[in-house]
Amino acid sequence: MTDTLVRIKRAVLSGHYAFSEKATLELEADELTELDIVESIVNAVAIYKTIRSQNPYQKQTREYLHIIQSTNLEGLMIYSKGKLVQEAGIETYYFLISSKKAL
Repeated sequence: MTDTLVRIKRAVLSGHYAFSEKATLELEADELTELDIVESIVNAVAIYKTIRSQNPYQKQTREYLHIIQSTNLEGLMIYSKGKLVQEAGIETYYFLISSKKAL
């Protein structure tokens, strides 16, 4: 398990995470709960893919988005995409950009 995945899991288990509006809408559309996403991230054994992205609101800043595909405790495969950020003195804070059932 990578250091990044461990940091993501610790942030999520500590309750240091938030959902974007898009991720919240995807949760509702797929009839998923926050707990489903948390379970999926905690169950993950690896990060599926990490992509480099440019934040459209900060032209000079590149960020890394981590894609996790894993099951919740009921075996439902879930796709989530998020990033680790520093905020308000919290070392690792995971912001979910996308959260939905995996295809």
